[in-house]
Amino acid sequence: MERKLFKLNDQVVMKKAHACGGNLWLVIRVGVDVKLRCLKCGHDIMMDRLKFERKLKMVIGEEL
Repeated sequence: MERKLFKLNDQVVMKKAHACGGNLWLVIRVGVDVKLRCLKCGHDIMMDRLKFERKLKMVIGEEL
């Protein structure tokens, strides 16, 4: 399986939607853990990198 490349300030789409209905996220921290901010409601979550890469659907690119 090919690894999807992502970096700080990228917008990403996850496989499952957030509870608010949005599935577009902003990457705000990258390391062993990845911190994401929901672009619909502003909620922050943190998950380990392997779990994030499994749940990642698509990388859109940098925020404008």
